[in-house]
Amino acid sequence: MFNQIIYETNDRIATITLNRPEKRNALNAELIDELLKAFELATDEKIRCIILTGTGNSFCAGADLEYIQNLSNLNSYENYLDAEKLAQLYLKIFTHPKLTIAMVNGYALAGGCGLASVCDFVIASKENAKFGYTEPKIGFIPSIVMTFLIRRISSGKARELLLSGNIIDTEEAVKIGLANYSIPDAELRNFTFKFAENLIIETSSESIKFVKEMLSNIYSMGLQQAIEYAKAMNSISRLTQDCKKGINAFLKKEKIKW
Repeated sequence: MFNQIIYETNDRIATITLNRPEKRNALNAELIDELLKAFELATDEKIRCIILTGTGNSFCAGADLEYIQNLSNLNSYENYLDAEKLAQLYLKIFTHPKLTIAMVNGYALAGGCGLASVCDFVIASKENAKFGYTEPKIGFIPSIVMTFLIRRISSGKARELLLSGNIIDTEEAVKIGLANYSIPDAELRNFTFKFAENLIIETSSESIKFVKEMLSNIYSMGLQQAIEYAKAMNSISRLTQDCKKGINAFLKKEKIKW
């Protein structure tokens, strides 16, 4: 089914691995299409969490050089259609109803850094992971990724990264909120999967779906509109089976295992 990614499922976790190590898992049209299909597959009700990572020494080094060369030969409308496909991918990950974790094993640059930043959690190799929006250094702009970055970190830090094109290490990424955890490389995989398993056990799938839906929508609302929206979502969530199960267990002082 896939040529440039590896899609695996095990015990309610879907693992999507970018598999172009010879190209540092760089993005091209085929890889973007395959990622879209993989994240759609992961909407299966049996899946609770998705881990996105890369083979070899890179997470994703941005756009493939051949891909960039081809873009320079496209007209304005063709470039718009190409940008639309990348935007669809980021939006699909950002609004995905399941928990998403970027396990950043190496360089995450430009569009690759965008892939990490649209995930719910970023867990990165302390020694090997690097982050940066390097587009301005080649005369390009980090336009689509910017839309999501400013929803993740402070405006000042986003501005600094987007304008400088600087590459930062994992410690700095954690400090500014781009990454959640800095983990020794030898422990990265075990930590990430254990983290995913704990999230699955300790959180309701229906609650996660509602919270993620709200996180996607509430940014664009004014205060009063957001409060009205929150009240409506609150009342809807109270009617779910998960809520009823959770309240019942809480009152009985029982441990819930989701």
